[in-house]
Amino acid sequence: MKTVKISLNSINKVKSFVNDISKFDNDFDLVSGRYVIDAKSIMGIFSLDLSKPIDLNIHSNEDDSLEDVMKVIEPYEV
Repeated sequence: MKTVKISLNSINKVKSFVNDISKFDNDFDLVSGRYVIDAKSIMGIFSLDLSKPIDLNIHSNEDDSLEDVMKVIEPYEV
């Protein structure tokens, strides 16, 4: 598992983020305080406090896919 800090501070960023990570078979969790939600759930994301950066946990078994995921989420990283 790898954890990165991301910022999703606009509606357009949330939509494009969900579209980008939905292309992968990996599991993604967003962690904000004590809340953990599925990062592929647009409704779940809007239930979080998006005014500050949140942690993205990437569950990956293959290093290849992790490298591809990191390239895709680069625009959202803090």
